[in-house]
Amino acid sequence: MNISRGEQRVLHVLAKGGHIRHYRDPNGRIHHVECHTHDGLVLADCDLLVFGKLRRKRLIESFASSPYRISRRGREAVRSQTDNR
Repeated sequence: MNISRGEQRVLHVLAKGGHIRHYRDPNGRIHHVECHTHDGLVLADCDLLVFGKLRRKRLIESFASSPYRISRRGREAVRSQTDNR
């Protein structure tokens, strides 16, 4: 599966216990997302474009309006992260 660098970064955060909190406008559409790490920090790389791509590829999922988490398919698609120093 072809996954961009930004999508990989978000998947790594989710695989380590993070979640994506979504906010809806009065019409019911998602208008803002925030990716929270396990420690409570917010990842700046997560925007609506990356969120939409991950959702379309079914790499993230939400149950009963809870925050989005990584799916089984997402766990299989995530690659190990190299240490680029």
